[in-house]
Amino acid sequence: MSVHQTTPLAGLRVIEMGQLIAGPFAGKTLGDFGAEVLKIEPPGAGDPLRNWRLLQHGTSVWWQVQSRNKRSLALDLRQAEGQDIARRLIAEADVLIENFKPGTLEGWGLAPERLHALNPGLIILRISGYGQTGPYRDRPGFGVVGEAMGGLRHLTAEPGRVPVRVGVSIGDTLAALHGVIGVLLALHHRTARGGAGQVIDVALHEAVFNCMESLIPEYSAFGAVREPAGSALPGIAPSNAYACQDGWVLVAGNGDSIFKRLMQAIGRDDLGQAPDLASNAGRVARVAEIDAAIGAWTQPRTVQAVLDALTAARVPAGKVYTARDIAEDAHYQARDMLLTQVTRDGDTVTVPGIVPKLSATPGGVRSSAPHLGEDTDAVLREMGLTGEQIAVLRQRGIVQ
Repeated sequence: MSVHQTTPLAGLRVIEMGQLIAGPFAGKTLGDFGAEVLKIEPPGAGDPLRNWRLLQHGTSVWWQVQSRNKRSLALDLRQAEGQDIARRLIAEADVLIENFKPGTLEGWGLAPERLHALNPGLIILRISGYGQTGPYRDRPGFGVVGEAMGGLRHLTAEPGRVPVRVGVSIGDTLAALHGVIGVLLALHHRTARGGAGQVIDVALHEAVFNCMESLIPEYSAFGAVREPAGSALPGIAPSNAYACQDGWVLVAGNGDSIFKRLMQAIGRDDLGQAPDLASNAGRVARVAEIDAAIGAWTQPRTVQAVLDALTAARVPAGKVYTARDIAEDAHYQARDMLLTQVTRDGDTVTVPGIVPKLSATPGGVRSSAPHLGEDTDAVLREMGLTGEQIAVLRQRGIVQ
């Protein structure tokens, strides 16, 4: 494991109550940079992510990524005693993360105003499908729904075909990253400006919508509704995926000088020197012709031959990577993006490295993902509970 003694968030106390993806990804990101993250899970099954996708010794290997650098407290928040323990923990915390349906915290006696009365400096990150306000607030919402409402799913398709999923839970991850930005902004306000704690309200669809570039300005100014364009980049040319003998390659030749070098490299200097193709607008008008020329050049060649030629011509291009390609790639390895982690069960698994790279206070993996309730006794003892009190709580199913 990669371990660093100096991390930017060392000493920051985070309580994570979320489950599955958005909230826990935010907690993981803070934990990667030194925050002390205590994950509260329901006794019994714990976070459902423990059982998602491919399992090793009964636990998802995804869990090893999402819950590294965290401690696990199995606590029933539906019971009054569990809520009291949560309030005591939150009273000493810097950040609370939750991604439940709006109103859930309030139903547990953990409303933000009550928590701020206990801990005025508390920063509360709330991630939900539609936000804490508005007519849709009470609707259940997952990342895929946020991707659809945010405008992304409509564009991820070939023209005239069914909209497809991006392939990962991008809506959840975008919401988590926006949430982390909010936490860091609130921390700066609290420490540098002497401000109090506050609530950060992140809606899944808004996080997606925030990344939709010119979608709404184009509609506002021209009434233009952007439509699916497959692998192409609408209005910018050439930028597309092209078939080779043994796979696909992405070529981005959309800069004016880059386009000329690309055309020279593929033996189509006639296109490269054409006056009407010297700017993007002209190339967009003839994009089908340009794409056909590039595709005719790539099709009989291997991906590596194409990349070698375009790298020499200083044209941005790249292979469409699979998991195997990533795992075997020298650049990923050189940048510590493939970390070896030993699980609590003694298995070795490769996990993604730390992003972003900080020169003075880099992040790191200090501990592997915990078993359910692995830290319950330790956390309760740190709170001052005796072994007898903990045994009673366990017997009543309040903790595990």
